[in-house]
Amino acid sequence: MAGTVTHDPPPTAGGRQGGPLIVTEDTELLDDLLRLCAAAGATPEVHHSVPGRRDGWEAAPLVLVGDDAARRVRGVARRRGVVLVGRDPDDSGVWRRAVEIGADHVLVLPDGEQWLVDRIADVAEGVGRPALTVGVIGGRGGAGASTLACALAVTSARAGLRTLLVDADPLGGGLDVLLGGETAGGLRWPAFAASRGRVGGGALEESLPQLHGLRVLSWDRGGDCVAVPPQAVRAVLAAARRRGGAVVVDLPRRVDDGVAEVLAQLDLGLLVVPAELRAIAAAGRVAAAVGMVLGDLRVAVRGPYAPGLDDREVARLLALPLAGEVPVESGLLRADPGGQPPGSTGRGPLARFCREFWERALREAGTV
Repeated sequence: MAGTVTHDPPPTAGGRQGGPLIVTEDTELLDDLLRLCAAAGATPEVHHSVPGRRDGWEAAPLVLVGDDAARRVRGVARRRGVVLVGRDPDDSGVWRRAVEIGADHVLVLPDGEQWLVDRIADVAEGVGRPALTVGVIGGRGGAGASTLACALAVTSARAGLRTLLVDADPLGGGLDVLLGGETAGGLRWPAFAASRGRVGGGALEESLPQLHGLRVLSWDRGGDCVAVPPQAVRAVLAAARRRGGAVVVDLPRRVDDGVAEVLAQLDLGLLVVPAELRAIAAAGRVAAAVGMVLGDLRVAVRGPYAPGLDDREVARLLALPLAGEVPVESGLLRADPGGQPPGSTGRGPLARFCREFWERALREAGTV
């Protein structure tokens, strides 16, 4: 059992942080807390009462106070990120003691173990602002969504953002191929098919192929695994977002349970639509399905334009906000045989579109 008393958790900067501070004399409780810290990959600092150093209490990213120690920490400087941990679910007095010490949460073991492991792992990883997560989906086949997704990811990495490109379409041929890295070492989606619960963000990042300054999660060439369970998709994408920076997801046009898990974690989506009537009709059906899960879907229009159409008219027909016009250039629709992905030079209309997109999206998200 876990309950909230007052505050939000304290903000933390990116990068690994120190482990939590544990304050208790209860040896059984301490054994449990040490076990949970180990499961979360964190090394705690343990005290029987408030640390003698004032900064030991104030600087810890998370403080776990055993219910036995509540009286000993009463009167200490108030701070965020304090959890009062007990064992008796029938002890109503624990809430009063939590208020007295300014705790954010009350947690009773063993029911609250998974919540606490996740919380400890968050502070150990230095979780701050989650990654700006953008999905790209084609309004019809051959719209150029995969190549635009690659170009957006490459542009983000060139700007110095920690960037992960996720291939959510097992039948799309593999984004690592489009990036010229199909033989690069690292894990692919099938390796994460059995993932449950929490996946470590740092471990995920380090396990993936690194291409053109970004990490890539794609599919292997085996063909045995063409779907990943929704709970695994949820865990992997949540881990990617905790690392901050930018996550770009190339989405298939069908919305199954796994894709719905991705859509639920997106900040915004780009629907790439060629400016022709049949493509607009097909894109309308895609938008209707995607819009059932994703609240912020915008249209990126690709020329050349059919008679009577322009980018604003396409957006009006689809009743979606206009993200802009995706430039037509040779690199947009096919991989470069030399292994250089679209947008990698930082020059040309496609790279300019991607830069302007990120500037606007990051400004809207309040990160610049």
